Amino acid sequence: MKPVERSEIVDYVTYSESREAFQKEVFAAKARRRIHLGEYFTLLFENTLTIRYQIQEMMRVEKIVREKDIRHELETYNGILGGDGELGCSFMIGIDDARERKQKLREWIQLPEHVYAELADGTKVRPAFDEAQRGAARLSSVQYLKFPVQGSAPVAFGVDLPGCENKVYLTGDQRNALQEDLG
Repeated sequence: MKPVERSEIVDYVTYSESREAFQKEVFAAKARRRIHLGEYFTLLFENTLTIRYQIQEMMRVEKIVREKDIRHELETYNGILGGDGELGCSFMIGIDDARERKQKLREWIQLPEHVYAELADGTKVRPAFDEAQRGAARLSSVQYLKFPVQGSAPVAFGVDLPGCENKVYLTGDQRNALQEDLG
């Protein structure tokens, strides 16, 4: 996937002037790329547009103006995008109750190995993930996953961790959005 280029980033004042219209475009793109996987899990697939938004928002909130800091944001957020034939996403674990969340994040420490994409031929593809998002005894509630789908949008995503099993088939619109990102 094409990374966000420095030339696509504007200063936070200029960005603020067009932010509302840009947000509408980004939120529509995210809606097509958000996949709820059971009660607790959400996959949000990123593309160049959504990553550009994240960078612009960080620059606006943190009032980033130094070129070195802008380049750092570009490097950090572009790292979430998948490479050739890959889909990159944020995998979010949403549990409102703090005590329950703490317990589940300990119990589910092996969760990243149990997430999969299912291709049209039935093949299950496991993602690469950042080990820094997992400590010795606890999982982070946000994981960054990259699915090596070899250029083809999956038909489903699932979790096969015992006690959390679930599989969701993508809508045609979701598949089209992911295929656009791969194309």
